[in-house]
Amino acid sequence: MTESLIDRVPVIPVVVIENLDHAVPIARALVKGGLPVIELTLRTPVALDAIERIAAEVPEILLGAGTIVTPGQAKQAADAGAQFLVSPGSTQSLTQAMRETGLPHLPGAATVSEVLALLEAGYTELKFFPAEASGGANFLKSIHAPVPAARFCPTGGISPANVASYLALPNVGCVGGSWITPAALLANEDWDAVADLARAASELSGA
Repeated sequence: MTESLIDRVPVIPVVVIENLDHAVPIARALVKGGLPVIELTLRTPVALDAIERIAAEVPEILLGAGTIVTPGQAKQAADAGAQFLVSPGSTQSLTQAMRETGLPHLPGAATVSEVLALLEAGYTELKFFPAEASGGANFLKSIHAPVPAARFCPTGGISPANVASYLALPNVGCVGGSWITPAALLANEDWDAVADLARAASELSGA
């Protein structure tokens, strides 16, 4: 792995875009709020087009593609302009496809066995998903001593109410959060409110 993906910001915004015209304003709002990273999930028909637009019009943001669940999606996201990849889980063919793009990537794990398998494959930075459903901060705290080499970006069920408990852990570099771009704000095109949420998230720490 090259430069750390999980030490750049405390929260990586996990964004679902339904309306292609929202892509660039969302990215600009995140940058304005001091959170110049986005994980755009491939859950909607416009996701790849949204990555292309952001790559072309908001070069100052670190642009990631999330919810990579098939080997083909890795190449599609890279071709669209993604700068890093995130998968919710891992298979040998999926991690191989992500490696072949040459992009930094976070493979997903939810059990100790999956973490160990990814460590054997050469990974030390992983996505922990679904975080809350898989044991949350207590799980990560428990595995730090026996598996100190693994560091995580937990995602799934994380909110302002519990984020501090994750960021306080020595094996957590950042979290993935969808609360920064809630559907209601996007529907109302309230980009200033998105920027405010980004600003608050950018100031979080585990201290």
